[in-house]
Amino acid sequence: MTDMTENRGGESETPAARRSPLTKRGGGDPGSRGRTTIADGVVEKIAGLAARDVDGVHAMGSGISRTFGAVRDRVPGGAKSVTRGVKAEVGEVQAALDLEIVVVYGVSIADVARDVRENVINAVERMTGLEVVEVNIAVSDVKLPDEEEEEPERRIQ
Repeated sequence: MTDMTENRGGESETPAARRSPLTKRGGGDPGSRGRTTIADGVVEKIAGLAARDVDGVHAMGSGISRTFGAVRDRVPGGAKSVTRGVKAEVGEVQAALDLEIVVVYGVSIADVARDVRENVINAVERMTGLEVVEVNIAVSDVKLPDEEEEEPERRIQ
């Protein structure tokens, strides 16, 4: 015996049709419908902030980019560029990053580079879901204790 019942019109209906007049549309998990793209600049910001959080990193970028950045930062309304010294290539599921850093004199460059790489990979993968396939780090300078700051904070009078 099948599980069919007669409705008012004399037609048989299945148990699934009796359960709900609404049908599920689109199928699958709603979180998997559609596509998410992440811009290179988003990954660069995440990586820049994560790299700056590591002890021993004095600044990001080459001397020239830091000089131009210092001028840009002094312009009223200008914001400090967190992407300075960071270049990202982002695909659909993977990302590769190049970072240029300045380290503080006296720290182990190998240890700082390892910590930067680890912190950047963790932050980017956690926030974006992308697989970070490589983080290349170039140390462009060492900040000596007696060197004057390139980006002094100035008060406008």
